[in-house]
Amino acid sequence: MKVTFYKPMHPVLKDYIEGYYFIERDDHQKPVKYLTFPDNYFIVSACQDVCVTQDKGWVEITRSTSENIVVDFVFRCSVPTEIFYQQSVNEVTVYFKPLGIYHFFNADKSEDLEQEILLSDFTDIMSTVLKEPDRRIQIDILENYCLSKLRQRDLHLAYTILNDFETELSIEEIASKNKITRQYVNKISQRYLAKPASEFRKIQRFRNVLISNKKSRNLTELSYEHLFYDQSHLIKDFKELTRISPGKFFENVDTDQNNVWLFI
Repeated sequence: MKVTFYKPMHPVLKDYIEGYYFIERDDHQKPVKYLTFPDNYFIVSACQDVCVTQDKGWVEITRSTSENIVVDFVFRCSVPTEIFYQQSVNEVTVYFKPLGIYHFFNADKSEDLEQEILLSDFTDIMSTVLKEPDRRIQIDILENYCLSKLRQRDLHLAYTILNDFETELSIEEIASKNKITRQYVNKISQRYLAKPASEFRKIQRFRNVLISNKKSRNLTELSYEHLFYDQSHLIKDFKELTRISPGKFFENVDTDQNNVWLFI
């Protein structure tokens, strides 16, 4: 399965969007199955001429006998998910950074975003993108659409808390720093980031370890550099988020990829 990733070309979009994945249809491609792991992105995918069946932790994609565009929105990716492509398909996926998506769609909380996306002209634009054979033109269409929807929003407190999540401050200390209660920190996190503060931070620590991992470094160093209490804490979170130990994970997963997956 040919998958290519692109960072935003337009400098303005880099503040809000992590990048785009393109999957190209190949009629000679055998079925593909892989695991993908929890992250904190807001992910919007569009597939051409498919049927999608899904449950918690499992998604199956097959080709449809009729023409369609299926848009899927993922914003609570907190468990390993098995993805099974019966055949290869044309697919485009946009990875919005945490809070980034709110500058493109008129929603004031995470649970309203899916409806806003489906009610917008996003599906029509993605249909145009998927039918365009030239990759550069595809990206231009997608980015011009995003730029046309972009509007600055006052999310100062949410951004401040998001940045604080990357520090050594406890939830109580973050609340005190921002002169709010711990409960309000959780309310902001749940409202805009779609997860309680502790869950968001756990997944963020996990993702930061993936980015910085090098074979020459040991788990103890990784633990302390990424705000885990100790190596046991890191191993516990890894097993919860990936179903396997860190050692086994790094043996089988290409952590150089932005979207970390394990073919199974």
